[in-house]
Amino acid sequence: MRRTPLAAAAFLIAAFPAAAFAQDAYTKAAKAQFDMVKEYLSKSAAKVPDDVYAFRPTPEVRSFGQLIGHVADANFGICAVAAGTKPPQGGFEKGKTSKAYCDSVIAALDDVKGAESVMFFGSSMPKLSVFNFNIQHCNESYGTLVAYMRLKGIVPPSSEGSP
Repeated sequence: MRRTPLAAAAFLIAAFPAAAFAQDAYTKAAKAQFDMVKEYLSKSAAKVPDDVYAFRPTPEVRSFGQLIGHVADANFGICAVAAGTKPPQGGFEKGKTSKAYCDSVIAALDDVKGAESVMFFGSSMPKLSVFNFNIQHCNESYGTLVAYMRLKGIVPPSSEGSP
């Protein structure tokens, strides 16, 4: 059977992962996903009036403000694991404020460094997997914030349309 150049090219494309053709594709994708949810979280925090920060749908759950603080605490804690360091700050849920930390962590990663393993919740996993866990947590928390905003008649940032 005779192979054509097209068949050989198809074989090469199928045989090698996409990352071989796009340098740091996994890290760039994680950064883009984090940037999107970070923007929604930041816009939510800025959009909601001060008096709504104390709002909680039921007494058993966090207030809007506590949830924003929880996300900040989780960002510092989870991203510190991905960075292989200790969290530089904490206690945001109790009212502390500070600048973003995860941005510097993802900026220091590439696909090779992101594949390095760290311990997270008792298991060894790649740094990028830890960072992706943080993205998932941010999205879950944003979903909760959306429900809080809707209960107060506030349109969440993700529903406002493109800028």
